[in-house]
Amino acid sequence: MKSLLFLVLISICCAEPHIGNYTLDHERIIHIQEDDGPLLSVVAEQSKVFSHRGGNVTLPCKFYRESITAGSGTHRIRVKWTKLTSDYLKEVDVFVAMGHHRKSYGNYQDRVFLKEGSSNDASLVITALTLEDYGKYKCEVIEGLEDDTAMVTLDLQGVVFPYFPRLGRYNLNFHEAQQACLDQDSVIASFDQLYEAWRSGLDWCNAGWLSDGSVQYPITKPREPCGGKNTVPGVRNYGFWDKDKSRYDVFCFTSNFNGRFYYLIHPTKLTYDEAVQACLKDGSQIAKVGQIFAAWKLLGYDRCDAGWLADGSVRYPISRPRKRCSPNEAAVRFVGFPDKKHKLYGVYCFRAYN
Repeated sequence: MKSLLFLVLISICCAEPHIGNYTLDHERIIHIQEDDGPLLSVVAEQSKVFSHRGGNVTLPCKFYRESITAGSGTHRIRVKWTKLTSDYLKEVDVFVAMGHHRKSYGNYQDRVFLKEGSSNDASLVITALTLEDYGKYKCEVIEGLEDDTAMVTLDLQGVVFPYFPRLGRYNLNFHEAQQACLDQDSVIASFDQLYEAWRSGLDWCNAGWLSDGSVQYPITKPREPCGGKNTVPGVRNYGFWDKDKSRYDVFCFTSNFNGRFYYLIHPTKLTYDEAVQACLKDGSQIAKVGQIFAAWKLLGYDRCDAGWLADGSVRYPISRPRKRCSPNEAAVRFVGFPDKKHKLYGVYCFRAYN
C-alpha cells in the first residue's frame, strides 16, 4: 500500500470589515500524510534454490512488518504459496496457512509445510520432490489490507534428452509428447532446462516440444541442415504451434532416481519379450529411457553393451569415450528400434528401492 500526501487548500472568504478597499480573505493550508512506506514487506533471501528428485528443499520467504499505529488494530497473518504454470499466466495453489489452519493442495498434499523458524518465517518446505515440482513459486503474505509477494525458482539437478517413438521422427502432438516423456520416467522439459542443456553442449538438429507449447532445438555446431553453417550457435525457436495437429519430437527432463540401474548379465542375447522377462526374473523391470540418461549423466554409468529398453529401443551409455564405444564424445548411444524378435541384444534393468 503506497503512502499518500495530500495538500488541501481551503480558502474562506467572509464578509469581513473592509479596511479601505482591501478585502480580508482567510486562507488555511492543511497537510494530511499517511504512514510513510508499506506496513508489510516480503523477501526471499534466495531467488533460486537447487535440489533433485526425491530430496527435500526449503523455499525461503520472510515477512517484515512496521509498527502499527495505536488504535489501528491487528490482523491475522495469511501465508499463501502458489506455483506459476509454464506460460506464467495461471497459478496452481500449493499451500495456505492462517493461524492454526493449514491446507495443502493437489500433488503437494502431505508433502509441504511451513518451516516457521521464527515469527516472521513463511518459508515452505517441500519433501519427496518430484519432477513436476520444478518451476517458479510465489510466496504471498497478507495482513488485513496489506500484502506483498516474493518469487522463488526451484531448479532440479538432472538431464535433458531428445525423444521420439518407434513411429519415427515428428510423430507427436503436444499431448502425446507429454505422455511420451512420462512413459520414460521423465517430464517434458522447459525452455530454461533446454537452454542450460545447450550451454552444457547439447546439440540436436530435430525440433521438439517444450512445456510452454513452443517448438525449439539446440545447436552448438552450426551446419547446413540445421539452420545453416553461417548461423550462430543457439536454441532455434520454431514458435508456438497447434498442440493437437502439429507433430514434432519432444525434449524430456529427468533427475535422480531411487533405485538401481544395471546391465543384466545373461548367457545369451535376447529378444525384446525375453528381455522383459529376464528383468522380471531378476526382481526388476526393464529400464526406461529416462533412467539410462539419468544413470549416464548423474552417476557416470558406462557400459559398451547395447541393450533393450522399455520403449523397444536399443541404447548404451558411454561416459568414457573410447574406440568402438563412442570414440568422440560421452553420450547415450542410440542403436535404433530394431525388430523386437531379433535375438541380438542384452537388456538394461531397473530395480526401485522402497
